[in-house]
Amino acid sequence: MSVMPSAPRLILASSSAARLRVLRDAGFEPQVAVSGVDETVGQMTTAEAVAVLAERKANAVATHFPEALVLGCDSMLELDGRSLGKPQSEGDVIEVWGSLAGRQAPLWTGHFLIDTRSGASVREVASTMIRFGRPSKEEVRAYAATGDALSLAGAFSIEGRAGPFVEGIDGSPSNVLGLSLPHFRSMLVQVGVQIFDLWRDG
Repeated sequence: MSVMPSAPRLILASSSAARLRVLRDAGFEPQVAVSGVDETVGQMTTAEAVAVLAERKANAVATHFPEALVLGCDSMLELDGRSLGKPQSEGDVIEVWGSLAGRQAPLWTGHFLIDTRSGASVREVASTMIRFGRPSKEEVRAYAATGDALSLAGAFSIEGRAGPFVEGIDGSPSNVLGLSLPHFRSMLVQVGVQIFDLWRDG
């Protein structure tokens, strides 16, 4: 199934399977181009950090795709003023969940969209509040051992094995998966693109 010939290609500058699935489930068929950029940031808030990284990813990919829409995203959980990206080990997962249990924290996602046809660009940052349950130590150890959390910002998701440990959210559900669809729609409008023009046929 192809996008309408008159529509620009949509390029997702991310290796995230969850982001790709969010877009496909919403009727898009993006091409994936992993940026491979340095994801280190200096002293900045979580909201600032995800915005900077999303822009960095989109800019790195945009030079390779003329006549396209390039979307970069980055997500982090903020807890007690700290930015939590992807854990590096099972021990990290257990430590993070020791802090998250029974609490709430915002998940931030930075979005940066570039229309390489015109050079127009838009930046949006979305926040969704997550209410975490209280999994037992045995449940957390078992979850950490699966390795699932190693690809997830904040060591969690609202789907998969971590889903039962999240009691609720306040905000965009898709944002928790790494890409806020309402924000994406707003960004398209700002660069003069109708969302339905990017929907795949059928």
